[in-house]
Order: sequence, then C-alpha cells, then structure tokens
Amino acid sequence: MSDALEKAEAAAREAAQNSVDIAQIVAVVLATQQATQQQPTQPPAPRREFDARKWIVVGSVAVPVALAGALFALAITITACAGTGCFLILRSIWRETQKGR
Repeated sequence: MSDALEKAEAAAREAAQNSVDIAQIVAVVLATQQATQQQPTQPPAPRREFDARKWIVVGSVAVPVALAGALFALAITITACAGTGCFLILRSIWRETQKGR
C-alpha cells in the first residue's frame, strides 16, 4: 500500500507542478496581449503647408516649355509640308523636261 501511496503523492506533486507551469504560461500570454494592445499610437505626420510659390515657379517654367515645344512641332510640320510641296513641284517639272527630250 505504501507503493500506491507514494505513487499517488508523486502524481499529486506532478499535477501541482503542471498547474503552476500552466498558470505561468497563461500569465505570459496575457502580459504579451496587454503589451501589444497598450502600445502608444504615433501622431500622424504633420502636413506641410500649401506653398503657392512652388506652384508659381512650376507654372512659370512649364508653360513656356510647353509653348516652345508646341512651336517647335508646328515649325517641323510647316517645314515638312513645304518640303513635300517643293518635291512635288520639282518632280512635275522634271517629268515635263524628260518628256520634251
């Protein structure tokens, strides 16, 4: 009977130790959850004020560049049309002079 009593005592001690371990695990999990919930939130980054001077500079640079680009494209178009007209006229003159030979 003393064997059975010793086994029961050992089982009771082991169960008590297991319940202490489980209590410690639960305490760690709860502490971790509270720590993650209590982290302070950072305030949002301050917004920079609207800087009108920056946009005036952008506009005063972008508009002339865009106008210069448009005028350049127009000049290329006019040159291409004039060149085509010249070549057509010269071709017709060349054909007439070749017929006359």
